Amino acid sequence: MLTEAFRGEFYQKVDAKARVSIPAAFRRILEAEDPASAEFPRARVYMVYGGKHRNFVECYSKAGADALAAKIEAMELGSPARDRAERDLISRSVMVEIEPDGRIVLPAKVRAKMGFVGDDLAKGDEAAFAGFTNRFKLFRRDVYDAELADEDDDDGVDPLALVGRAARAE
Repeated sequence: MLTEAFRGEFYQKVDAKARVSIPAAFRRILEAEDPASAEFPRARVYMVYGGKHRNFVECYSKAGADALAAKIEAMELGSPARDRAERDLISRSVMVEIEPDGRIVLPAKVRAKMGFVGDDLAKGDEAAFAGFTNRFKLFRRDVYDAELADEDDDDGVDPLALVGRAARAE
């Protein structure tokens, strides 16, 4: 059960060893939704790097990753939709333990998905953490900034009206 929503935007440097600090607000949620155990004394983050057309990595708490897996398991076994969801959201994901100092090392496939290749890490580029209620997305900062610049919100519709429409549809 979601104890708190991932909210806000944060920017963090990625060092030459591919380490990045998870924002404290996000760490608190990850810790609350993944209590320490003998097997896993530190909180974990589940990083989904699958999806051909995605330019970000989607990150879940342990509870969030379990909820996503349960939704996928409820899909029809052997269906193309379930096969794709399992491939892109389960197989193409990785679990990373958060270090005591709040940092993680970005795994190679996560770095590749985000576009951190070659000398990019030596330059000290930034990662953008963007909250999305039950998960957060991790982008390379320049990609995130470009996506925000291209947002299609020139339709004059207030975002609260969109939420109201969704509530009425239920």
